[in-house]
Amino acid sequence: MTAANMPWKRRLFGVLVIACLAGGPVAACGEVPEAAPAATGLEAATLEEVEGQDVSRITLTEKAAERLGVTTGAVETVEGKLQVPYSSLIYDASGGTWVYTNPEPLVFIREPVAVERIEAPTVKLASGPQPGTKIVTVGAAELLGAELDTAH
Repeated sequence: MTAANMPWKRRLFGVLVIACLAGGPVAACGEVPEAAPAATGLEAATLEEVEGQDVSRITLTEKAAERLGVTTGAVETVEGKLQVPYSSLIYDASGGTWVYTNPEPLVFIREPVAVERIEAPTVKLASGPQPGTKIVTVGAAELLGAELDTAH
């Protein structure tokens, strides 16, 4: 009998058993892990609203930036078009396209971009930050999670 033909209760039981054996946090396994301890006041990132915009200014601690492996590059102009590495491009829940700028050390601000076309490993932009603007090339998705507080 294939998995597709198994009654759903047997498949569910099998998934729960595997999760329990793997040590996963499944309520059916008995003991549920305790909640994470309360914040200690030592936040890895602080957020400030950017006046007149729907984005936040993120300031990371040095340790947080190191742990995330944040690296930066710069917006370039190639053949008269703005260009960024594909790794710097992020999408929001409604399909908007963004990059994180790095206006000063450990500070990041999400800025909208209009994608003209993607030619891996780069993205040609119809509009975006000025050439030479420092942008995040590794760690942008983690910054978005910090900004939108997806960890809670």
